[in-house]
Amino acid sequence: MMYLFLFAMKQKKRSDCPFSCSLDIWGDKWSLLIIRDMVFLGKNTYGDFLKSPEGIATNILATRLQQLEQNGLIEKTEHPDSKAKYLYKLTPKGIGLIPVLVEIYLWAEQYQPIPENIKNKLDLFKTDKEGMIRLLTEKLGGI
Repeated sequence: MMYLFLFAMKQKKRSDCPFSCSLDIWGDKWSLLIIRDMVFLGKNTYGDFLKSPEGIATNILATRLQQLEQNGLIEKTEHPDSKAKYLYKLTPKGIGLIPVLVEIYLWAEQYQPIPENIKNKLDLFKTDKEGMIRLLTEKLGGI
């Protein structure tokens, strides 16, 4: 029975292309938004993610959190204050997406209107991208 469950959980790759395989793991908009919220907004509970302005549905959130955990991008631990809640934390693999998120922000700035509060943060990344990425990585427990 457990074998069937594990077999069903394993995703079939569309190809051996590294880009395609990566998109299979984190390429949908909700997964990246959850990771964005963890990296830049410090969100770490189910309720935190539900409050994001994009308005993710609860069933989609539950599925994406499960997929991110199964793919090793996040880990779920018990909440110290409530047995009914969990805390979500990025793993080193998830933290490794910080440069990708930064590049998406920088790309978006060139082609879309960006709110002033985000523009100010982007200025820091444009001034010292590597230093800011290192700072975020260290803050989130990465190497």
